[in-house]
Parts: sequence; structure tokens; C-alpha cells
Amino acid sequence: MARLYLVRHGQTEFNLQHRVQGRCDSPLTERGLEQAHRAARWFTEHSIAPGAIFSSPLGRAFRTAEVLRDDLRAAGLAAPCGIAAVEGLQERSYGPFEGGPASEVPAELWDPGEALVPFGGEGSRALRARAVSTLTDIMRGARAQAVLAVSHGSFTLQFKLAWAHAAACPQDVPLGNCCILVFDFDERTGVFSNLEIANQEP
Repeated sequence: MARLYLVRHGQTEFNLQHRVQGRCDSPLTERGLEQAHRAARWFTEHSIAPGAIFSSPLGRAFRTAEVLRDDLRAAGLAAPCGIAAVEGLQERSYGPFEGGPASEVPAELWDPGEALVPFGGEGSRALRARAVSTLTDIMRGARAQAVLAVSHGSFTLQFKLAWAHAAACPQDVPLGNCCILVFDFDERTGVFSNLEIANQEP
């Protein structure tokens, strides 16, 4: 059975400023880079060697993936492969609210339901379907027993919620920057089972 390691990107400048990122971007902070290094140490401590690495093309996620890849290579645990940028791993679109204060979003930021749709944003149903479809395609096409994918907070939450019924670990867990969600993937049934959520900070 193949295993997926889904990682949220490290802390960004917009995270500190409580601004909406979505499809716009902001750089990782020094703390965000350190979180990525800590996540890499989690992989090395568990002797996990990803055979394929995928990332959202947005800079904050791709930079996180680069740190993970470089640290794992240095530890002899990463295959000599590049990072595949996958459009489907992008964060949801928040429409006109992107770049502005999170307080101006007319619903809960990570799980706004369909409240963003009238403004041209992406609803939670659409994001959940995209997350499941994208990661299923990745797992079926990767031909690797351990797959690393780097994405975003709302994306990761919606994917987790989609498979909560099949989870084998507590689900009421915050998804901090550079948290690692571990899923078994049954290629025959297409079911993801969440085995662990590892946060890099208390």
C-alpha cells in the first residue's frame, strides 16, 4: 500500500500579518524556513525516503518543498528527482479578498463553505473535490511507495475532511505550518486513511 505525506507550507509574511493569501503569494519567514527544516528532520528520524515529490506551484509551497528535498538528499533519503509543480495542489481562490485582511473574509477563513462563490472565489465543495481528484491522480501516477506533496492550509483541511470517515487517528488537531499528514492509499478502492498528523511546533 502506498503512503502519502501531505505537508502544509511554512510560515509566511502574510501569515504574520493575518492577510489572505489564496492564489497570491508571500515569502517564507525565517521561522517558516526553520519549520521546513524541522519537517525534514521528522522524515529523517523516521527513515522515510520519498520516491516522488510534488508541490503547489505557489512560491511559499514550492520553497518549502525545496528545503525538504535538499535536506532529505543531504541525509540520503530523497530520490534524485525534481519537484513536480501541480496546479491542482494550489490553495483555494479567495477572489477579491486575496491580499487583504483575513478579518474581511465574510466567513471562516479555511472553511468558508460556499460563501466565497458569489465573489468569484472557490467554494469548499469544489476545493474538496479538487483536492481528492488531484491527490488520487498523483498517487496513481507516481509509482512510488512514499509520496511527498506540499500544499496549503485550506486545501489540506478540505482533503482531511473528505477522508475523516476513514481516519485511523484523532482528527480534531490543528494544522500548523509544516504539519505532516500521513495517509495510506489503497489503489484498489481509492480510499485514503489518515494515520497521523505531526505538527512541528506545540
